[in-house]
Amino acid sequence: MRKYRVAQVGAGNRGMTHVNGFLALPDRFELVAVCDLDEKRMKERLAGKNIPTTYADAERMLAETQPDVFCFVTWPSVRLDMVKLAVKYGVKGLAFEKPMATSLHEAATIRDLCREHGIKAVVSHQQKYLTSLQRVQRTATSGDLGQITHIEAHCQAHLSQLGTHYMDYIMWANGDHRAKWVVGHVHGPKMLNDSHPSPDYMLGYVLFENGVRASIQCGYLTPAYMNKESFWCDNRLTVYGTHGYAWGDTEGRFGAFTRTSGGEILSEFGPGYDPSKPCAGWATQERSTLQKLYLAELADWLDDDTRVHSCNVDTAYHGYEVLEGLCISALDNTRVDLPLDPAKCVDINDRMRRELPALPAVK
Repeated sequence: MRKYRVAQVGAGNRGMTHVNGFLALPDRFELVAVCDLDEKRMKERLAGKNIPTTYADAERMLAETQPDVFCFVTWPSVRLDMVKLAVKYGVKGLAFEKPMATSLHEAATIRDLCREHGIKAVVSHQQKYLTSLQRVQRTATSGDLGQITHIEAHCQAHLSQLGTHYMDYIMWANGDHRAKWVVGHVHGPKMLNDSHPSPDYMLGYVLFENGVRASIQCGYLTPAYMNKESFWCDNRLTVYGTHGYAWGDTEGRFGAFTRTSGGEILSEFGPGYDPSKPCAGWATQERSTLQKLYLAELADWLDDDTRVHSCNVDTAYHGYEVLEGLCISALDNTRVDLPLDPAKCVDINDRMRRELPALPAVK
């Protein structure tokens, strides 16, 4: 097993989660430099972590450190620029945040650049390492639910925030089969001006090549399973089969009724879960295990081409494509067949800004 040199852009809250993930794997990664435009905050946050060098310029950092792995934790609007820097300086691995881009054309360009230059790239859909979602996936693939028929995802947060996560987890629970067609609905333009542009609400229906169907909801009309204080953790994945169901959420909670549960409804709570403390289960697992497991899998893939990362950029692109198709379906009032041709797709966020009417005031 090799040890890989890492340079990272971003020392905000999510950036520090990535920093701590690399530092938790000293046998696999050496974090040689961190870059952030806010140098004062960066140096305060990195104090005592023994990072050799800090920068305010990403290109200078890559030119001087020549890392094996480039991690960038930035706003979606600069993803492509960062990938182009990775190509220029010959990195072997890329790790970056979701959503992978702000348009399908941009996402396809990122995917193609990584393919053409042999870069192993992963997108941070790290919630799949939660104990709850791991249990759902194991239950779904074990046969204990019988034949899988339908997968459902509910996210209180918006399409570009949690929708990209949970579309990825739908595909993961379904063995990464590709989607054939989608039908969608979107409304509300307010969140299209967010740093992660999204319609206020999205409802989608998907048919996969293996016959499994899926539905996804993101935004304010989505069913809530927690109180408002747990907004960012109120996301649930449910897999239905001919002999039962299994669900898991961002808080680490799991429930199931299966072929072998003896007529009982199973329930389980992950580490740190406390119903009196909003998102305590998520915070515990995020700090202790998620990033470490996600990055360890990247190191394994860098070692061995056959150990493809479950968050690889090709899978992330298809999830992005499915969500894009749902938005196109909503605006065109039709079923959309996949795959899409990125060259024929206009910027869907710009189109929604133009076409979606403002919502009436809530009385």
